[in-house]
Parts: sequence; structure tokens; C-alpha cells
Amino acid sequence: MDPLTQGLLGASLPQSVSKKNSLAIIAVIGLISGLAPDLDIFIRSENDPLLFLEYHRQFTHSLIFIPFGGLICASFIFFLFSKRYNFSFKETWIYSTCGYATHGLLDACTSYGTLLFWPFSETRIAWNNISIIDPLFTIPILILVVMASFKKNKIFSKIALSWIVIYLTLGHYQKNQALDIAKEIAKERNHQQIRIDVKPSIGNILLWKSIYETKDKYYIDAIRIGWNKKIFYGESIDKINIETSFPWLMIKSQQAEDIKRFEWFSNGYIAINPNNKNQILDIRYSRIPNEIGGLWGIELDEKKGNDEHVKYITNRKVSKDRFIDLKNMLFK
Repeated sequence: MDPLTQGLLGASLPQSVSKKNSLAIIAVIGLISGLAPDLDIFIRSENDPLLFLEYHRQFTHSLIFIPFGGLICASFIFFLFSKRYNFSFKETWIYSTCGYATHGLLDACTSYGTLLFWPFSETRIAWNNISIIDPLFTIPILILVVMASFKKNKIFSKIALSWIVIYLTLGHYQKNQALDIAKEIAKERNHQQIRIDVKPSIGNILLWKSIYETKDKYYIDAIRIGWNKKIFYGESIDKINIETSFPWLMIKSQQAEDIKRFEWFSNGYIAINPNNKNQILDIRYSRIPNEIGGLWGIELDEKKGNDEHVKYITNRKVSKDRFIDLKNMLFK
């Protein structure tokens, strides 16, 4: 999720288990440790634009790495400031490990995909309970962690953890509601779906994006779950065929290998950009949940040599009209 939420969740757990009254210092220890796994975003290469996709949410987010990640954070934090506040290294390590442990688990609740079981599995875990940004989830945690720090009362941290569990449980319930409706949509169209997924739209757990796969196409719709359920029928797009879409592409070229890497990252949900036949999009994400418009993708170039990589592209600009459309889907 976003850094603020990750840091706050990292702060709330060690505060809740602490036997000390220095809850503000413990919050800082947990916050730093809760943010630390995302340092993997610095694993990049100028020559390989997809390297960061492979390493972000990889080993630093895995369950087996938690004690090591906590130890690394504790070593840094202890000598930086916790020693001055009479925290032993053992205490610093416990609080750091608690903060670090929350990160990968929370990321797995989003739809981006997290390698929780690395190195034993390359499967990207995505429980799709919550969006990568959700103010209704984050703001109460912020208030409660701050109150715990200033009032030196960990009951507020425990309330924050309770709120986290309640909200993620509600997200799971909403997901199942959306999934049932998505299956009905496919049934109405007389489609035999191969697989089907739903994921929350940005910033809420009311409006969900539905994607299902048939033999030839992907179908995308939006589903509102709440006081007034509603379906916003969307678009469809042909499944990608590499041989026909890129007949010039050499099978053993780097660009062909990059397509496989991007397909793994996108959990197989890739398609040709209708507006640019040289681009392959990750169709899991879009500005409006019933549209194709991928937020990121790769661009191939016939003129490149066999050892050259694809170009990584992003398209995250959102116009005012798009915000209005999203607002209408949420509330009208």
C-alpha cells in the first residue's frame, strides 16, 4: 500500500505489544521498520527497465525474511537513536520485527501481488481486499497511533489494530459480493469464463473492477457494492497472440523474454493497446474501473536488436472529467 499506511500499521503493532510507556519512540521504530521493505524499489537498472518489477515486493516482503529484515532495521535504529532512550537491542529488535512483519501481509491484501512465500514460490499473492490507497482505512489509524503516542496509552493502538482487522474483513466481504455479481454477468452473456477476478477501485471498497477471461477475450465491468448495488457494463478486448501481433519478433530475443516477464508480473492479464499496436498493457488497472486503459505496460520496437529490452511505459494522468466519472459511479 501507500507509504503512510504501511508506516502507520508498522507503528501500531509494536505499540500494542509494548510494556513501555515510550509509545512515541516505539511508534517511530515501528514506522521506520514498516517502511523498510519498500527499499527494494531502488533495485533498478538503466539497461533493464523491468528489473524493478521483478524485485519489488519480492524477497524483502517474504515471510521468511521478516526476522532478518527486523534485525537489519534494529541494527540501524539502535545505534541511530533507540539506545539513547534506554531501549536494549533486544527490545529494539522485537519492535522492529513487529513493524517489519506487517508490511508484506498488508501488501498481500491489495491486488498488486506480493511474493509472500519467496523463495519457495514465485506466485504473486493478491487477496484483493483493499485498494493500494484508501483514506477511509488510513485516517483512523493515523489518529489512533498519534493519540497512543501523546497520551501514552496503548489502548488506542489496540483499537487501531481492531479497525485494521474489521476493515480488511469488510473488504473481503465486499469482494465476495462483487465476485458473485461478476459471475452472474458472465452467465447473463452466456460466457464460459476461464477465470474471474474482482479488485477494488482506487481509494474505496465500494466500487469494484471485474475482469473475466473467456477463450478469446477479456471482459471488464464495474460493480458497486453498498446501499445501492449497480453494474456499470464495460469493455472487452481480444486476448493477445504474440505470433500474429508481432510476426517479426524473434522467439529467443530479449523483447520476447521481456513479454514473458511482464505477463508474469501482470498475472497473465495482458492485451494489446487498442491505440498503439506496439504496446502491451496490464489490464488489471485503469483510471475508470469499467475501462481497458492500462496504467502501465511495455512497448516493443521492431528496429531493436535481439539483445535489447522493451520500453516500460506508464499512463497515470487523470483528467478532471475522469474524476467526475468515478465520483458518479460511486455515488449516483
